[in-house]
Parts: sequence; structure tokens; C-alpha cells
Amino acid sequence: MGYLWTYRPHIGTTGPQMMNLNDLFVFVQVVNHGGVAAAGRALGIPKSTLSKRLSELEKAIGVRLIQRTSRSFTVTEIGRDFHRHAAAMLIEAAAAEDVIKGRLAEPSGTVRITASLPIAQFRLARLLPRLAVSYPKVRIVLDVSDRFVDIVQEGFDIAIRNHFAPLPDTDLVQRRIHYDPAWLVASPGYIEEKGMPSRPEAANELDGLMASSSDRVWTLHNEEGAVADVMPSPRYVANETVSLLEAAKTGLGVACLASSFCAPLIESRALVRILPGWTVRGVTTTLLMPHRRGQLPSVRVVADHLIDELSQRPLGADLFDTGYT
Repeated sequence: MGYLWTYRPHIGTTGPQMMNLNDLFVFVQVVNHGGVAAAGRALGIPKSTLSKRLSELEKAIGVRLIQRTSRSFTVTEIGRDFHRHAAAMLIEAAAAEDVIKGRLAEPSGTVRITASLPIAQFRLARLLPRLAVSYPKVRIVLDVSDRFVDIVQEGFDIAIRNHFAPLPDTDLVQRRIHYDPAWLVASPGYIEEKGMPSRPEAANELDGLMASSSDRVWTLHNEEGAVADVMPSPRYVANETVSLLEAAKTGLGVACLASSFCAPLIESRALVRILPGWTVRGVTTTLLMPHRRGQLPSVRVVADHLIDELSQRPLGADLFDTGYT
């Protein structure tokens, strides 16, 4: 064993002394194996060497950790407490070493990802194949589903979800990727016929293209913090974004859609934004991972790549590169 690390404890009255991490390893192994001889056989190290290292450790910290004779082996009370902390310290040291090894290792193995349908269609369908080409030893498995997924129980490494409300506080690692506020939009022909509302209450009589039969109100916010409710007359219901977008383009009424979906069509004048000073609570895109020590390099590199790529460009931007306009 080489000398990996030293620590200067605040113990003793004769001044601080150096304690070696390898001695902590020896102590933990001796306690775990129930004796010096058994630990020596397991480690392939002479019993005399282990005894010497234990003595050096006890001398460094100034307390007896093990009462040992030729016939008995007893861990002292302070030795039991010391063992608990020493074992935890070794785990952390191994984890720190794994971080370095993981960064240097070429990512390999299977990474299982679950994502909702819009994310899979408009972002991951193009992104993941390029990622797989960049890391030929990584095998990507994508499961597309809008159902609730227990990523720990079902063995997923990464989940990407769009959500309106904050996600519950769990043991999962949550990385917010993007927030997309919603806008009220309609076709130019519809606005020419119905008129452009100048304030929220003037939009109450417009035809609503709703995402759910239970939707009745759009709650708007402006930069000054004001809140206003718009209650349109339900005209058309579809729980899928592209369907609502097409209905708005056709001139059926007003839709409440994520700004990234609307912006290119507003720029091309296929749609107009209603009440441009107001927004509706939008969609947050979050990446989730199980919280476990020693995350595999393949999972880390895929997660970092997804976070970087998805945060640079709004989700809806790819909608207008795939023939949906």
C-alpha cells in the first residue's frame, strides 16, 4: 500500500501528529475480519505488518482502539466509534478516486432514458443518434411514454419530463433544463374578424381552443405582477399541442401554447400574439436521475450532453424543422 493521504487530528496534548489513510484502512479491515491474523490472510499482508500499522495508528491518535493479546481481540468503545467514522471516510475516499477514474474512462454500457412523446419526437429523435455516434461504446435505450414512471423501480438512468406544476420533492436528482412561458395566439384572419383585445377582460368572448374539456380559465400575468383571468368560450378541445396549433392556424379560435411553438409562426405572420404584455404559466423541462454515488461515466456524459443541448434551444424550435408548418 502506498501513502495516499494524511490527516492532522485535533487529539492529544503533546501536539498534533500525522495519521495515514492506509492505517485507517488496516484498522477497518482488522475490525471487519475480527482479528489481525484473519485480516492478514484476506489482504495477503504479514500479520506483523498489520500489527505495526495498528500500533502506529494508536500512537498517532493517542488512544487504544483494540485490546489484543495472543488469545483475545476486543474493540474498545472508542474503537467502535472510530471504526464507524473511519469506514465512512474510506468510502468517501474511494468515491473521490472513482470520480477521477470515471472522468478518464471512456463511457460505455447501456443508458436507459424515458421521455414524454413531444420531447422524444421533436428533440431526442435527432439528438440521441448523434450522441450515440460520438460515444460508440454507449448503448442508448429510449422509452417513450407520457405515463407516470418510477425511474428507480423500473431501472431508468435518466428521465426527461415537461410539467406545469413543480415536481414533488423526492430523492431524485432534478436538473431544470428550460422554462417556456405560454402565449395566447390566433390566426390573423380570426383576429381581423373578431378584433384584437387590448386588455384581458376583452378576450373573454373569444373562442377558446382548449387542452382539456375541464379547462375554463387562462390565468395571465404581466411584468408588473398583475394577474387576470381570461374565460373564453370553448370551441375546440385537443390534448395535443400540434393539434391545437393547427386549429389556431385554421382560424378556429385562440390557443394557449408554449412560446417556443408560437414564436416562428408569429415571426412568419401565420399567427398573431394576443395580449403581448401577458403570459400564462408555461412548461418546465426537467431532467431527473436516481441519486446514487458513483454514477457511471456513460450516464454522466449522456446527462450532461442532454442538459447542454436541451437548454440551448427551446423545445418547440425543432417543430418547425420537421415539416409541421
